[in-house]
Amino acid sequence: MKFKFLFFLLVSFFSISISAQINDNDVLFTVDNDKVLASEFIRVYNKNLDLVKDESQKDIDNYLELFINYKLKLQEAKKLGFNEKPEYIRELSNYRKQLAKNFLTDSQATEELVKEAYDRVSYEVNAGHVLVRLPEDAPAEDTLKAYNEILKLRDQVLKEGFEAVKIKVHNGQTIFAEDLGYFGGFRMVYPFESAAFNTPVGELSQPFRTRFGYHIVKIFDKRKSKGEVEVAHILISKQKKADDSISQNPEQRINDIYTKLQQGENFESLAKQFSEDKNSASKGGKLSPFSSGQLNSKTFEETAFNLENQGDYSKPVETDLGWHIIKLINKKPVESFENMKGQLELKVKRDSRSNLINEAFVNKIRGHYKVTDNYEALQYFNTIVTDSFYKRKWEIPENLNKDKHLNSIGEKQLTYFDFANYLKNAQRKLRNQKPLELVVKDNYKEFIDSHVLKYYEDNLENENKEFSNIVGEYRDGLLLFDLMESEIWNAAKKDSMAVKDYYEKNKEDYFVNERVDALVASSPKETVIKKVSKMLSNGMTEIKIKDALNKKGKVNVIFTSGLMEKDHQALPPEFQFKEGLSKIYKHNDSFVVVNVNKILPKEQLSFEDAKGRVVTNFQDQKEKSWIQELHQKYKVVVNNEILNKIKAQIKN
Repeated sequence: MKFKFLFFLLVSFFSISISAQINDNDVLFTVDNDKVLASEFIRVYNKNLDLVKDESQKDIDNYLELFINYKLKLQEAKKLGFNEKPEYIRELSNYRKQLAKNFLTDSQATEELVKEAYDRVSYEVNAGHVLVRLPEDAPAEDTLKAYNEILKLRDQVLKEGFEAVKIKVHNGQTIFAEDLGYFGGFRMVYPFESAAFNTPVGELSQPFRTRFGYHIVKIFDKRKSKGEVEVAHILISKQKKADDSISQNPEQRINDIYTKLQQGENFESLAKQFSEDKNSASKGGKLSPFSSGQLNSKTFEETAFNLENQGDYSKPVETDLGWHIIKLINKKPVESFENMKGQLELKVKRDSRSNLINEAFVNKIRGHYKVTDNYEALQYFNTIVTDSFYKRKWEIPENLNKDKHLNSIGEKQLTYFDFANYLKNAQRKLRNQKPLELVVKDNYKEFIDSHVLKYYEDNLENENKEFSNIVGEYRDGLLLFDLMESEIWNAAKKDSMAVKDYYEKNKEDYFVNERVDALVASSPKETVIKKVSKMLSNGMTEIKIKDALNKKGKVNVIFTSGLMEKDHQALPPEFQFKEGLSKIYKHNDSFVVVNVNKILPKEQLSFEDAKGRVVTNFQDQKEKSWIQELHQKYKVVVNNEILNKIKAQIKN
């Protein structure tokens, strides 16, 4: 699915949007008898201009060629019937449903909840709670019992104190009494979060219910959020490969590096030389900023936030990944509301508080379609729904006027029978014995709301242009994915002989670069590395050299050994491959000397070793040939007059 998602991002380069400067009916080109409008091309070109890294694709003629190829593929997909396959139709339907969720929302309600969320991520509360467990679908008598129990526990906490009650009542099964520590917005379910943030410090909340049962929450403290921290680190991994170039165990190696830091060596230089986090090593160990609770490792997070001054670094700390030394680069408070608004909105829509947004949106859509409640119908159904409903045995009366009008939503007509059938099915979901009048009222609201939402969703293409355009992107993306998978990506599986033949014709392109089997010594002091060079020339081993030079808790030299290509981080850029002991180089603010045991020449890769690259290149070649075939199969006619008009418009 990740691969498909990336493919859709590429396909969206050719999504449909509206240009205000081109006539709506101007045709740029045709593929057989299908017209492609100039407005579509201009819109796509402008939309993706800043995203295109290849400068040649910014040229209108080159971009037009890509766009024509895209349309040819779509034409071929439809010609082959890919758009009629059940799998395609089903997957498109699923995507549409997921996408529609983003458009079934109320912006004003969302804005208010986003502002509330910002207030809550700006602070952290330290709290404890007592929970009486209760299933969501518990019957009325169990619900009342749990509520009375939490009331008693609240009185007990008020009299005896939270800590005393916690010790007495917690059993880890039906009653939980726990310290929760500090937490901010989005760390708890929304009703719990609201109770915690709305209860003053030192106070005990009133009972409230979540999906877990009834709670009371005690607030011990409230503080401003820690905000965000930016650090660099040096990582020595616990996971070792068979050809690992590190001769020390991880803990010993990180302690040696820590000693070098204490001796005054530069953190960034050491990270570049020795850190095994390949993503950050070249940047001096620098990581992306993160906030409290964002990392999986509490140890790493706490260590980072506990560093006080810029430039401070930690002692070696162990996590699941390995051993780290962490350096503080910067601490930032919580960002402004405007900067956080976008990410908070995404979180709000994924959170249970989205129910409030849904309620507001349904009310808005009801107004849009002028949907009002039918009180006459409600009164009638109150007379025909009996106590058998509680036993899930209620049946629709035979004398029900099935076709009688109940309500209208746009062009959709709802009847008495529609609601009666909904009620009959609702029996199975009944959770507790609330009054029948309330049962009818609640089910009527759910019935109307569900139909209002469904009608709006079914007509979203007409109601919302943006939704219509995005659905078009998904539609084409799914179609092209299936086509490319069938015609290109699976070609290697279908024709293994052709792939091997491609390898034989292009085997000179597949090789392993020249490497050295070497030992690299590194020290910030030239005098030390001169001693190392002399010792190596006299045949001393790495262990003996370290014993001689790394004394009294000081690490004066670190070794790296193994097979290395020209661009290995331990080798100086100007290093020349030659067996024996090298001259001394200045590299990453240190001095290094290299002892080359053996040079492994550039080697031809076998088909099996190069297979991944071969398959990729084979597919690229096959796609180029296939595009040429499509150009021959379908007639493409470009309207040069309109094309020149587009060029003039874009230049202006």
